This record gives sequence, structure tokens and C-alpha cells, in this order.
Amino acid sequence: MTALDRSWQPIASCSGSHSHLFFPPNVTERKEERERREIRAKSVCGICPVGGECLDYAMTIREPYGIWGGLTETERRQQKARFTV
Repeated sequence: MTALDRSWQPIASCSGSHSHLFFPPNVTERKEERERREIRAKSVCGICPVGGECLDYAMTIREPYGIWGGLTETERRQQKARFTV
């Protein structure tokens, strides 16, 4: 399976009712609210059967928003920076 293959998405644990946890709301979110949302989202990622594929996809397309494969936008940028040094 290649990183751009999206066939994994329908079986991802985040699909459906949990999707609101993975992206910030359209209104201002306080730091504590963001942290709670991110913890909940990452707990879903932790049991996801396709977390690796999700993270590979996000890293490949340089997804700028949301939690993918258990990492936030900032965490993905930091991981990318570590591997490009």
C-alpha cells in the first residue's frame, strides 16, 4: 500500500462520529479546550488499526491541519525537521 492510497480511510477509527476531535472548531478554542480535544483524538488514534497509514499519508501530502496518525500539526512539522537534518 502506498502512502497516497486512501483505501485505509473507511476503516480508520476517526471516521464518523469522532471526526470533530481531529480538527479545531471554527470558533476560538482556549488552550485547555484544545489540549483536551487533542488528548481525546490521540486516544482514538492509539487504538486505530490504520494509524501508520494515516500518518504516512499526512506526512507525504504535508497535511497542514488536524491530528493525523496521532500527531498534531506541530508534532508532524517537528518530526519532519528531525528527519531532514
